[in-house]
Amino acid sequence: MSNTGEIVSFGYEDIDASEKTERVGEVFSNVAAKYDVMNDAMSAGMHRLWKNRFVNRVKPQPGETILDMAGGTGDIAFRMAARGASVTVSDINQDMLDVGIERAMERGIDGLVWSRQNAEELTFSSRIFDAYTIAFGIRNVTHIDRALKEAHRVLKYGGRFYCLEFSTVEWPGFKEAYDLYSHKLVPQIGKAIANDEESYRYLIESIRRFPDMPSFERMIREAGFENTRVEPIMGGLVAIHSGWKV
Repeated sequence: MSNTGEIVSFGYEDIDASEKTERVGEVFSNVAAKYDVMNDAMSAGMHRLWKNRFVNRVKPQPGETILDMAGGTGDIAFRMAARGASVTVSDINQDMLDVGIERAMERGIDGLVWSRQNAEELTFSSRIFDAYTIAFGIRNVTHIDRALKEAHRVLKYGGRFYCLEFSTVEWPGFKEAYDLYSHKLVPQIGKAIANDEESYRYLIESIRRFPDMPSFERMIREAGFENTRVEPIMGGLVAIHSGWKV
C-alpha cells in the first residue's frame, strides 16, 4: 500500500493510515471463529450484561429500521430483532459477518440484512435509519470522525446514535488491577483459547489508545449530534455514548 503520510495508532504502534484497515481486518479474521468464546473468557461473561443494558438504552421498537455497525457476530442485532426492529448488520470484515450469519441460521433468526460496509464510507442513502448502533467497534476504525459523520448522515432527523465501547477506568485500585489483568492475562487467554496472543494484545492496546469519555463525547458533538450523553459502567471500564440528530 502507498503511504498517505498520515500516522494513526494500531495498538501501541504508530503506523501509516493506509495500513490500518488491512491490519485490523487481519486481527478480526484471526479471531472471528473464537470471538464470542473469548469475550466470555475476557469479561467473565459480563459483556452479555453490558450488551443487554445497551439495547435497553436504545429501546428498539417494532417497525424501526436500525443499522448495527461493526455488528458482525450478531450479538446486538439478535437482541434488537427480538424486539421487532428491522436490523441491518454491517461489518467491514466478511469473516465476522459469516460467523453472524451462521449463528443466525443456527438460532432460526431470519429477517436480518447482512451488508459488508466500511464505517467511514457507507453505501447507504442519507436519512434512512431510525437508529445507529455500534458496540465495541468504533475504536478499530481508522478515522473515527469520518465514521461519526457517516452515522449522522444515514440517520433520519430525530434518529439516535448509540455506542458501547471500552473506556478509561476511573475507580482507584480497580484501574491498576484491570491494567495488570488486561495487559498480562488477556493475551495469554487469547493464546490458550484462540491460539492467538498477538491479536488479543492489539485489542487491549487499542482500548488504551481510545479517547477518554469527555473527548469522545466531544467528537460525537462535532459530528453534528445533539443532546449527547455518557453513561459509565463499572467506573468507566465501558461506557454507553449517545446522541441525537435533530
